[in-house]
Amino acid sequence: MTPTPPGRPAGTPLADVVKASNEVGATSSRSRKVAILAALLRGLHPTEVAICAGFLSGVPRQGRVGVGYATVYGIRSRPAEQPSLTIRDLDGAIADIQGAIGSGSNARRRQLLDELLGRATEEEADFIKRLFTGELRQGALAGLVADAVAKAAGVSGEIARRALMLSGDLPHMAEIAMSSGQGGLRAVGLELFRPILPMLASTSSSVTEAVSDFQRASVEWKLDGIRIQIHRRKREVRIYTRNLNEITAALPGIAKAVLRLPVRQAVLDGEALWMGPDGPAAFQDTVSQIDRDAPPSGIVTFLFDLLHVDGEDLLDAPLQERAERLQVIAPHLKIRGVLTSDPEDGQRLLDESLRAGHEGVVVKDASSSYAAGRRGRAWRKVKPVRTYDLVVLAAEWGHGRRRGWLSNLHLGAADPRNGSFVMVGKCFKGLTDELLRWQTEALLERETGRRGIAVLVRPELVVEIALDGVQSSTRYPGGVALRFARVKRYRPDKGPAEADSIDSLRALLPGARGEIALEP
Repeated sequence: MTPTPPGRPAGTPLADVVKASNEVGATSSRSRKVAILAALLRGLHPTEVAICAGFLSGVPRQGRVGVGYATVYGIRSRPAEQPSLTIRDLDGAIADIQGAIGSGSNARRRQLLDELLGRATEEEADFIKRLFTGELRQGALAGLVADAVAKAAGVSGEIARRALMLSGDLPHMAEIAMSSGQGGLRAVGLELFRPILPMLASTSSSVTEAVSDFQRASVEWKLDGIRIQIHRRKREVRIYTRNLNEITAALPGIAKAVLRLPVRQAVLDGEALWMGPDGPAAFQDTVSQIDRDAPPSGIVTFLFDLLHVDGEDLLDAPLQERAERLQVIAPHLKIRGVLTSDPEDGQRLLDESLRAGHEGVVVKDASSSYAAGRRGRAWRKVKPVRTYDLVVLAAEWGHGRRRGWLSNLHLGAADPRNGSFVMVGKCFKGLTDELLRWQTEALLERETGRRGIAVLVRPELVVEIALDGVQSSTRYPGGVALRFARVKRYRPDKGPAEADSIDSLRALLPGARGEIALEP
């Protein structure tokens, strides 16, 4: 592991970050979370701010570490009795692990990871493992950390979030805020070929509710594709995902389509979708097409926003103006939509979108600007929600504020061919503290064994699960996996014999029809 350079202070103990992370995970109060993180950030050396901001958001400043779950959890180092690691020690170890490439790299990475975990206390090791595997679910995501940075630096939260959106780099934004304050953040602007964080939508239960909240609304088809941001300057085009990764080489058809637009430079927001002979493909099929070695065929783009055109930034322009200008330069690529104040118009478009095989609609405030990368109320997605009664097969012990409770449920559907249950996915969303307590007691009473952090149980409890759909999966024996599953309620009035079958879930796959119920 790279040692701390001579002359540089040893730095903030990693234990301080772990303590703050655990405190954040233990509270549901957003203001308290922000206060905890802000206090930590204020005490850092300036060179540690970017490093720590990455850790707190669950993604190191270097990006994903690149070691698998089995490797991380396969190391059985004895925990250190006293903390000795610093923030810089962990940052240096991540850099060393990422730098281990070529022949023998796997062994070298394992050695470096073994050395790191050998210096960590039990709590530090748990934090490091979850950071490396992307499991640091502590509620300190980018928007929350951005608010904490603003509080620590004494700057406007709105300006901090805007700088985050425009830079697309939380650690860098945090460094600017803490070193240069509000003036430094205001200087962050939109730059071609530097992707920005996308504007996101919250959820609404109905089109009527969403449209009625706005004086005038844009109702647009919601597609189940890959969110893309396209930058063009003259004959150069680059395409980025919602995570700001460049995928231009994988989408040559979309690049050519954008080059045909009558503009010199532009930044466009849209969706890439594989359109097959029977209509739109499922999300994972679009991803698999893009991930192939050969250039994909049938991937098309649907555009729904224009953020910059020919030297003019449009982020602060009303959505209606942005949509009208997009219609002028790319009418054949613009996503289908309607500008209305009538909920019935929105409902008609939702019905039309579903008939075309799409997910639903997004209802947007026609007067809204393009806001920072967080879920606000100016955009609302409305999608059909399906509910199924499934059986709990096992549950995993939780982390953070769920520590000590069984949280992540292993869900099974009935297999009518043999009378057993087949696993179709996991779910930890929608569980209240009261339900977690009850669930833990009820599952431990039915325990049949343990496998790692999972407690296996008798398949007796039926739980009603809301989901957006399913996708093909080789991970689970039933061949399907749940998408965006969340717990609605347990069904003590139902026995396992009344659980929905694996066939009813398979019927939701593309090409099959399943029953749709709008969530009340």
